[in-house]
Amino acid sequence: MKYQRFACIGAVLFGAAATVSANPLVGRHENGQCPKGYTMSTYTSYSTVYLTPTPPAAPETTSTSSPIATVQTQAPAPVDSSTSVGGDVAAASTSSSTPAPATVATPAPTTETPATTTTQPAVAVVAELSTQNAAAAVETAAPTTSQEATSSASTAQAATTSTSTSSTAGGSSGKATFYGGNIAGGSCSYSGYTLPSNLFGTAFSGAVWDDAAKCGACVAVTGPAGNTIKAMVVDECPECSAGHFDLFQNAFAELSDISAGEIDITWEYTACDLDGPLQLRNKDGTSQYWFSMQVVNANEPVTKLEVSTDGGSSWQSTSRTSYNYFEQSSGFGTDTVDVRVTGESGNTVVVKSVGCASGSEITASSNL
Repeated sequence: MKYQRFACIGAVLFGAAATVSANPLVGRHENGQCPKGYTMSTYTSYSTVYLTPTPPAAPETTSTSSPIATVQTQAPAPVDSSTSVGGDVAAASTSSSTPAPATVATPAPTTETPATTTTQPAVAVVAELSTQNAAAAVETAAPTTSQEATSSASTAQAATTSTSTSSTAGGSSGKATFYGGNIAGGSCSYSGYTLPSNLFGTAFSGAVWDDAAKCGACVAVTGPAGNTIKAMVVDECPECSAGHFDLFQNAFAELSDISAGEIDITWEYTACDLDGPLQLRNKDGTSQYWFSMQVVNANEPVTKLEVSTDGGSSWQSTSRTSYNYFEQSSGFGTDTVDVRVTGESGNTVVVKSVGCASGSEITASSNL
């Protein structure tokens, strides 16, 4: 009974299966005699408890998406324990080897609670999980690339569709109507100017008027029958949208019967091919105290007019108005200036010794 009791105690204390053997003490009794100083009641036997470590359970591996939390715990070393018991009084002697503290490697926190606990070599486990995660990353990246490619293709297709609806091989699409025509009283202020014989006149869209920036520009307009005319911008059509030209009546009649009233067109900017040099005209009231000048008969729209009062060493700017004049409200303080005209292409023409008298004009020696 004592053997069984101490065997149970050993199993409870060490949490492992135990093997019990009963062996007499080395100095056991012979011929029924106890060693000196012992009695039979305290000399019966002793118990030796052998602990057999329980094999660790198979590692439980849980694969989670990145980031991965990996917990590695070293298995404790077997515990060596011996207990000597004599009679009813237990004098226990225990020797054990304490396992090293558990090593825990915890990377960045994860939203999933399961962790990987294993007694396998850390390198092998981490390598295996890294391989699985790399494969998963490749599988995930593929659809993203495909989606991006599809999105780019859709964007390109949309851009192509948008372009095809606003222009054709012959230029941009638009509308054309007609009116009686007005040069002298038109918004470009071409009073006294006569259109060359190869040009018609047109009013330009007020939606993109931009302070008369296109005054003097020439456009090629093609009607529904396929015939084309060339017209110069001399006026503004305030109610016309971009791409809508209000042609002089004779220009519209070249493209369609005037009974149509409005026609579909294609159009594009083109060279005016004017004969002769450009001209500079001072507005009435111009003086050394107030400067206002326009450019007429230029081969392309004028983007800038500058004035020099020191022989061209420096140039002062002017501001363009919506009625096609370049002005400096305080004037330049002199009766004669040099003028530099810059066209849309960047070409320039410099005119020397231009008078600042009211209503005067001067003809340059060249054109843009």
